[in-house]
Amino acid sequence: MVTLEEITPQNFEDFMDMELPEHQRNYLSSNAYSIAQAKYYDDYIPRGIYCDGKPAGFLLYDKQSNNNVGEYGIYRFMVDYQQQGKGIGRRAMELLLAELKAKPDVKLITICYKPDNANAQAFYRGFGFEETGLDDIGEMIAVIRP
Repeated sequence: MVTLEEITPQNFEDFMDMELPEHQRNYLSSNAYSIAQAKYYDDYIPRGIYCDGKPAGFLLYDKQSNNNVGEYGIYRFMVDYQQQGKGIGRRAMELLLAELKAKPDVKLITICYKPDNANAQAFYRGFGFEETGLDDIGEMIAVIRP
């Protein structure tokens, strides 16, 4: 069973050192960096991905991406390398998208990834994200308009 849980003083260390496989590490900032961002940016929401009650991954989203009310930006989404390939990421993304689409002000959900990350592209397309072009740092922007 996969759940999304709040990051708290009691569990944040479980997520700080999670890792990606070597070939994925250049695609995403560390969880420690993301947890620090969430501490200082009020609109950033960090969530722990749990599988059967155990930490399995991490995500971070912004409630007002680009300071636009109703625009939710998914900034981090990862499953710990030891937990990959078990369907945890797919279920966690389903849960996250359901949560975001249920927000009364949602107009847009965005996610960015490196254009050479074919696995991310296929994964996000499978949820209905449509690519809109590159951002100012060269990452692909993909969106869902609920």
